[in-house]
Order: sequence, then structure tokens, then C-alpha cells
Amino acid sequence: MIDELNKMINESDNIVFFGGAGVSTESGIKDFRSKDGLYNMKYKYNPEEILSHNFFINNTSEFYKFYKENMNCLNNEPSTCHTFLKKLEECGKLKGIITQNIDGLHQKAGSKCVMELHGSIYRNYCMKCGKFYGGKEVFESKDIPICNCGGIIKPDVVLYGEALDNYTVEKSIDLLKNADLLIVAGTSLTVYPASSFINYFNGRNLVIINNDPTNYDNRASLVIHDSIKNVLDKIKIQGI
Repeated sequence: MIDELNKMINESDNIVFFGGAGVSTESGIKDFRSKDGLYNMKYKYNPEEILSHNFFINNTSEFYKFYKENMNCLNNEPSTCHTFLKKLEECGKLKGIITQNIDGLHQKAGSKCVMELHGSIYRNYCMKCGKFYGGKEVFESKDIPICNCGGIIKPDVVLYGEALDNYTVEKSIDLLKNADLLIVAGTSLTVYPASSFINYFNGRNLVIINNDPTNYDNRASLVIHDSIKNVLDKIKIQGI
């Protein structure tokens, strides 16, 4: 299977990578749905409820308590996958990364074309005046981060009940429509609408790399049930 993936990558010059939480677990960041993931933590409230628009508006202090304890990955470093994709982009094969992650590690690794479907912890804005703030200012604030104008600062991340950014969606769809190879990795493909984006891909080969089966496995040209690191460590790309 590794040889087959290696051949697909070497024969393609328009690759798109679609990744989820599993891409960053090697960097020490918890995923969401595994048995040790955020959604299975014992907490005062259900984590999925906390990470919703309504909860943010109505329980802002409790939201930030959870957010600061569990979503701060400013000091985490890129994984094998992040650095591999950066090299793949540099040699001209990878045209774009579509990520469900908010950790900014693809950019930290040096990748240029990154579509962050669910936003980023590095971008935050005042809900009153629109002023932008960095991640450090939010995570180091006491209780609720407040803007100079007195407004509440909100992370530029997509919470449950919020729409995805239109530009990011359009650009992601464009990348998928033009790709000849789509590599999906580290995601269960259960989060809607992000998972539905796979339907826009009409290229030659769809590859899924994930520890557990997904609902899209039967549509893939190649399925590898293994960790991303184990797979990518064995790939040898011409020009890298």
C-alpha cells in the first residue's frame, strides 16, 4: 500500500491534502473524538456544548476557562505530517492544504496555501469595534479578554452554530475540483459541512489515511488504516 501511495504522489502534480485532528496529535495536541479526546473529558458541561456560539454568548467566562485550558497550542511544534506537506508544496506537487484544525501548525511549518475551515487560535477580534488580536494576548488575559474599547474579544474560530467563512469555502472547493490526487488524513470525516467537501473532488485518486474506518472508505482508491507518521515516514518523493 505504501508503494502504491508513493507511486500516486510521484505521478501527480496537483495534490490537495485534507486533514483533521489526527494530523496534530503527534504534536501533542488532543483530538476530539478518540477515547482520550476532548469530547470524552469529564467536565462541568459537555465540551461540544461549550464550543458552541450560544454557550460563548451566554456563558463567556466558562467558555474561556475551557478554551484556555484545552485549546492553547501556541507552543506546540509541527509534526512529521506538517513538515512533509511543506516539502511537498515546495517541490510544486501540493497545491493546497484544507484543514479542520485551528492550531496554525501548517503555517508554522512553512506551508503557504492553507485553507483553515474552522479558523485559527492566532486570530481574534473584538465583537464591538472589530480590532484584531493575536493568540498570546487572548490566552494570557485574565478571565474574559476585553478590547481597549470595552468589547469582548472572540476567537476567530468556527463554533457550533456558526457558518464557515465564504472565501475559505470557495477556495477549498476550487482546490478540490482541480486536484488529480486528494489525500485525506487524520479525520473521521463526520463533521459537517467539512466532510461533505470531499464530494467536490473528481480527480483520479482519493487516498484516506486514518487509524479507524470512515464512511468514505468505499469511495477511495486507497485506504490505509495506520497513523499518518507511520505512513509518511516511508514515502520517498522525487525532488524532496
